[in-house]
Amino acid sequence: MKTIFSLIAALTLSAIVCHADEAKPKPYPLAVCIVSGEKLGTMGKPAVIVKDGQEVQFCCKSCIKDFEKEPEKFLKEIAAKSKK
Repeated sequence: MKTIFSLIAALTLSAIVCHADEAKPKPYPLAVCIVSGEKLGTMGKPAVIVKDGQEVQFCCKSCIKDFEKEPEKFLKEIAAKSKK
């Protein structure tokens, strides 16, 4: 019985540590979709994903497919535009 409690405690602690390691993504710094250039919110609630620690918001879900074709290109654009 003592072994079961020890195992449960170890698993719980492990889950807490793993969850704490997850860093919050960098917030999306733009008011427009990085793919289409449309203002966010004009086509309903923006679609949101996290890619390589960066939150990315889109005007619609179809822009996610275009983003996924060249994610590095768009992530570089976001980084460059957020510095301005």
